[in-house]
Amino acid sequence: MDEQTALASFSADSHSAGDSGLVRHAIGADLDGILALYRELRPHDPVLAPEAAAQLFADLLGHPSMHLLVCEIDGLLVATCCLAVLPNLASGGRSYGLIEHVVTLASHRGQGHARRVMAHALTLACSLGCYKVMLLSGAQRSEAHRLYASLGFDGDAERGFVAKPCA
Repeated sequence: MDEQTALASFSADSHSAGDSGLVRHAIGADLDGILALYRELRPHDPVLAPEAAAQLFADLLGHPSMHLLVCEIDGLLVATCCLAVLPNLASGGRSYGLIEHVVTLASHRGQGHARRVMAHALTLACSLGCYKVMLLSGAQRSEAHRLYASLGFDGDAERGFVAKPCA
C-alpha cells in the first residue's frame, strides 16, 4: 500500500470518537494543547518563544515522515505521541518507526488515552510498511513500561542507548 492510500485509510479510521475521545492527526490549532502536554512530560525544558514554537510546529506538521497524533475530549488535548517513519536500506527496504513524546495530561491518566494514541501509531506504522516500531522510555517509568509491553513492545528484544553530546 502506498503512503497516500495508507494515510487516507488511517485518517478515516482515526476519526472514530467515543467516550474516550477522538484520536487524530494534530492540526495547526493544536499547538497550545501540545505544548501543555509537553510541559507535563518535560517541565524543566526551556520555554520556546511563540514565533519559534509556531514555526517548529508548522515544520513538524508539514514533514512527510512525521505523524503527530492526539487524543481530544471536548476540545481538550489529553494525550499525544509522535511517530517518525524512517526510510531504510536494510530489511528489504522497509521503513521503521520511532515513537517519541508519549504523554497524557495528569488529570486524564489511567483512562486509556495513551493506549489509544499508541495503538493508532502502531496501526499507522504497519499501514505505511514499517517492519518494526521502536521507542525509548525513562528507565524508572514502570507504569509506562507496562503500557508499552501490553501493546506488544518487548523491552528485552534490543537495547537502546542515548547520547546527548550537544545538550
